[in-house]
Parts: sequence; C-alpha cells; structure tokens
Amino acid sequence: QVQLVESGGGLVQAGGSLRLSCGASGSISSDNTMGWYRQAPGKQRELVATIHTGGSTNYADSVKGRFTISRDNAKNTVNLQMNSLKPEDTAVYYCNLHWRIFRPIDYWGQGTQVTVSS
Repeated sequence: QVQLVESGGGLVQAGGSLRLSCGASGSISSDNTMGWYRQAPGKQRELVATIHTGGSTNYADSVKGRFTISRDNAKNTVNLQMNSLKPEDTAVYYCNLHWRIFRPIDYWGQGTQVTVSS
C-alpha cells in the first residue's frame, strides 16, 4: 500500500512564497514520476508540475518561472517551491505519484489548501 503525505500550504499575500512537500511510503517503483496538481473551486484538476526519477521536469505554462519542483529519490519526497504567488494560484494542491507497469498506476495525497489574497 502506497501512502502520500503532504505538508505546507496556507494563506499568503500576492507576491509571497510557499513551499509544499510530499513524502511517499510503501512499495514504490524505482522508475516513477512525482508531481503536483491543483483544483480550484468549480474547475477541473490541472497539472502544475511533475518530475521524473531521472530529473526531467514538466511545468504548466501558468507557473513557469515562478514555481520550482524538486525531489529526493532516496527519500521518495517531492517539493514545490512557489514564488510570486498570484490570487489565481488559489486551489487545493494534490501530490501525485505515477508509474506504469502494463497499465498506469496513480496515487494521490489528501490535498492541501493554498490561498493567495490580493
């Protein structure tokens, strides 16, 4: 059984910074992608950023240059440093762990609220 535990998030003023962290435990493939997704009220969940065990990253256009994703493969942790936050970044942020063995496998964290006030 794989579990994801998130920390960080909270309330910040526009232009401020926050850091999200997520740790994974359990039986985890050594070849995986960890990332963050977010869901604002009334909207679909969307990709924020992902990082593969090999180090390759992918960012949503809306966060490029402001957010930085990083990971520690030995600890199965992923971090999201969010700078220059905007009110439109307000959402519940979910940690994701993904790999594929014959079929895609996804695990999700419980979600953490990020609120950016104007």
